[in-house]
Amino acid sequence: MSSTRRAKQPLSQKGMLLLLMILIVLVALSTFVIVMIFGAPKSKYPKREHLPPEAVETEPTTEPTTEEPTEPPPLVSYPAKAENFQQLNEQLDSEHAILLDCESNEILACKGSESEHIYPASMTKVMTLAVAAEHIEDWDATITITNEMLAPLWADNASMAGFQVGEEVTMRDLMYGAALPSGADATVALATATAGSEEEFVAWMNEKVEELGLKDTHFVNTSGLYDENHYTSMTDIALIMEYALMNDMARAALSTPDYTTAKNDFHPEGIYLTSTMFNKMYGNEVQGITIKGGKTGYTDEAGQCLVSYAETAKGHRYIVASSFGYNKWQPVYDAFKLYGIVTGTYPLEGVTDENGAVAPAT
Repeated sequence: MSSTRRAKQPLSQKGMLLLLMILIVLVALSTFVIVMIFGAPKSKYPKREHLPPEAVETEPTTEPTTEEPTEPPPLVSYPAKAENFQQLNEQLDSEHAILLDCESNEILACKGSESEHIYPASMTKVMTLAVAAEHIEDWDATITITNEMLAPLWADNASMAGFQVGEEVTMRDLMYGAALPSGADATVALATATAGSEEEFVAWMNEKVEELGLKDTHFVNTSGLYDENHYTSMTDIALIMEYALMNDMARAALSTPDYTTAKNDFHPEGIYLTSTMFNKMYGNEVQGITIKGGKTGYTDEAGQCLVSYAETAKGHRYIVASSFGYNKWQPVYDAFKLYGIVTGTYPLEGVTDENGAVAPAT
């Protein structure tokens, strides 16, 4: 007996599609089961938070703003009179004087009017030093002293540091030459080196007056030689000193008792310079406060003048200025009396005789 075997038939196209659908369903069911058991896989990218509308960053607007530009704070500002302000009269010998508290920006005491115009004489050099220091980058740079610089000063009998025609002088030496012996030769050389001429430098000084907002000051020269249009006030000269102290080199020059210039062929040992203020004081005469520096001045029209600054042990700073003293000691002892208002350690009522001796308070 014979038999026959039927050959296997290949799957039809419909069969294959059915099988594929069954596989897809099985994969989907497997994935669902895995997710239900183990949770969804974590993304490697952080989830983005939904921020409130005001927190969403936006492109900067280009629309013009209506806000006014902010003015920079003033470098110095006019002081008010303190609550315990003292109007002085016979207690001081100088005709004009002021005591300024730099920390509170208050006038503690004054003789005469704090805004009355006075002639500053060589107190002018405080502004000269401040402006020059702002324009000098190399303190070892030099300028050659010329006859054109010195001849007008000799004719006016101006005070001089002692630099000579043809001498090359550094900017540093000129600063100390202006501050210590009050050399007009130094101020004119500083002006020429930085601005090209004294006239242009004076324009810078008056621009600084405007920048500081000073109300009662105008300069005509760099040294303080008398001119009716060259004036300041007690308040303004105190503020000029306050401004100058912000510059390290100007402050150093105003605070140094003595200094020797660089040696050269004209001065093989240098020029030994001494402070016209520290020639008359040590600075520690008023207990509780130290007079750190200052600048004297004198012309017939200005009388004897002095602007100085002092600090307590805690660094509290004060400025005293006076003008039209009748002898060279009056501004010095008036400064002691005014700083004594701060410390209560110097007799305000004391007066000086013609030799500068202090009489006890009565």
